[in-house]
Amino acid sequence: MQSLRLNALHELFANSKFSEVPPSKKITSFFGENVFDLKKAREFMSDEAYKSLVSSIKNQTKIDRKMGDQIASALKAWAESKNVTHYTHWFQPLTGATAEKHDSFFTLKGDGSALEEFDGAALIQQEPDASSFPSGGIRATFEARGYTAWDPSSPPFIIEMGNGKTLCIPTIFVSYTGESLDAKTPLLKSAVALEKAAVDVCQYFDKNITSVKPTLGWEQEYFVVDASIASGRPDLTTTGRTVFGHAPAKGQQLEDHYFGAIPERVYSFMRDFEEEAYKLGIPLKTRHNEVAPSQFECAPIFEEVNIAVDHNILLMDVMTRVAKRHNLMVLLHEKPFAKINGSGKHNNWSMATNTGVNLLGPGKTPKTNLMFLAFFVNTIKAVHDHADLLRASIASAGNDHRLGANEAPPAIISIFIGKYLTDVLNEVEKRVGNKFDEQDEAMLKLDIHKSIPELMLDNTDRNRTSPFAFTGNKFEFRAVGSSANCASAMTVLNTIIAETLTQFKQDVDGLIENGEKKEIALMQTIQKYIVDSKKILFEGDGYSHAWEKEAEQRGLPNIKTTPLALDAFVTEQSEKVFERHGIYTKKELEARHEILLENYTKKIQIEARVIGDLASTYVLPAAIKYQNVLIKNIKGLKELGFDENSYSSQSQIVQKISEHINVIGPKVKAMIEARKVANEIENSREKAIMYCDDVKKYFDEIRYHVDKLELLVDDEYWELPKYRELLFLR
Repeated sequence: MQSLRLNALHELFANSKFSEVPPSKKITSFFGENVFDLKKAREFMSDEAYKSLVSSIKNQTKIDRKMGDQIASALKAWAESKNVTHYTHWFQPLTGATAEKHDSFFTLKGDGSALEEFDGAALIQQEPDASSFPSGGIRATFEARGYTAWDPSSPPFIIEMGNGKTLCIPTIFVSYTGESLDAKTPLLKSAVALEKAAVDVCQYFDKNITSVKPTLGWEQEYFVVDASIASGRPDLTTTGRTVFGHAPAKGQQLEDHYFGAIPERVYSFMRDFEEEAYKLGIPLKTRHNEVAPSQFECAPIFEEVNIAVDHNILLMDVMTRVAKRHNLMVLLHEKPFAKINGSGKHNNWSMATNTGVNLLGPGKTPKTNLMFLAFFVNTIKAVHDHADLLRASIASAGNDHRLGANEAPPAIISIFIGKYLTDVLNEVEKRVGNKFDEQDEAMLKLDIHKSIPELMLDNTDRNRTSPFAFTGNKFEFRAVGSSANCASAMTVLNTIIAETLTQFKQDVDGLIENGEKKEIALMQTIQKYIVDSKKILFEGDGYSHAWEKEAEQRGLPNIKTTPLALDAFVTEQSEKVFERHGIYTKKELEARHEILLENYTKKIQIEARVIGDLASTYVLPAAIKYQNVLIKNIKGLKELGFDENSYSSQSQIVQKISEHINVIGPKVKAMIEARKVANEIENSREKAIMYCDDVKKYFDEIRYHVDKLELLVDDEYWELPKYRELLFLR
């Protein structure tokens, strides 16, 4: 009987043809066709309802209940024109995925007659079972009530699955007592907090600026493998990564995959999921090969942060579903394969004003460049002061495999700004202790004006080893994991920027009240912030051991594991920052801390179980079976009178197999015992730490010996698909 692995390989070669998508259409001809945007709202709504919706989106106010019925009626009419039969509140609970419960428009009247119905109450609010989602103790099992509430700033959309269509209404998710139970609610609050703080600072420079929106352009990295081959890997299908697997002879060492020609089968898949994304209004712009074999990337045009987050998590679902049509599997795990690059999700963040100005884009006049410098330096100060929170925002079991490796930004949070801006900040810093006067003020502004425009020529360079890098007109938070919801990192970033800008305004106003001119007060405060936060700036190789030592000397934290990184969420300083800006209450922070710890523990627990199962039922039986074949061969040669030299190679292999078997068995047993001990611990933090330190430590030890057996055991007996097959066969 052939193994699942060999069957999958035969199937791959026997069915080498793949699904081809129809010829490309002009993207603008169908972009957003499944989105109820303002253009469609104008078509289906009365003037009164349309103005109410626009006002709610623009002013971030609640929808009037009376208008809700009119809006719902228009939304149903549009959906039914697209043959939609069901609707759902689409939300982002703290599971790391999205959730939805489908209801039909169909209902029965009291006389038994059928009716299609959708009113404002169904649009605006629903009650999913809150006890079935992670709440960190906020909701007990018997306290089931929770609420989803429509987020008008993110337009409804239609998901097509086979021949069925569902109207999805983006919503927030809160408990009966009002605590947020999702990723979207705090993100929306953080955007409001940032807007208020940023507008206050903008008023120093331009009174016409009345609104500032954080923007996000994510870059999604992912792997694509053949689904039939991947189905022979229980670790891939269960955990999203391979817990065993020897590196292939050819990996990424030739550096021939990055930006190379896209394989035809993957290209067909890309075109297919891109078309689905365009229908949903996701503005994908870029696709290309990434560094590792079978690794790829896509990226959209920048959007307001809330919409961008919705689009990213929606795209991950679309990619996963569309891949099945091509008998492919998309891997979004941060480290699906050892010894080659993992996957991240670079979050390119900036701020845009209602006047069309990018606050992190250098301007053309001394005044606009002073505004740029203020927001630029405030961002640096925020990251410096709250580096631990940023680290916590990207902490996960998957990202722990990636952060700090020679392929991704390290766990040490630092900022790269490039030579030209470093020179500008150094010039400002040199004036420490000097009193600014009007001549200095004019000269300093002129120097900045002369230096900064060079950035427009892309002279900022790039540093792939930096977790937080300035790239010309935005900051790129490179340490976010590929499977993560961007909302966590963006909520933290928005909040700490709001906190720093609020303090900046207080500091500047204090100097003005003491008689300083506004421009001089601004420059003195900027100067102070540069001096206070300069140790977070680093232009070198973030992968090097020398940087670890230097960072330690600078006093920068290097928190390598998730259980310890998550502590930052529940420090007194963090609680004050989040409560001050209305993002999280102390109770909500403690709940999230609990949920994240539990999620980490469960993922490591699942991986440990998979490792034990594969080692016991796949690896050891294959090794023993092949070892018996060799022993039989040796016995046969002995019986025929051959001397020891004739079977010395076989004997050596038998000996090596025995050595590895005799390590794997006891290590698996020790790992299981460590897991049992950890499971007895009730405190979530202590339990997560024990899983990290006492259970996870066996993973690499067991893997080493399993991977050595892969090189020794006859290919015909090895049941797990190998890296060379997963990475290169499609």
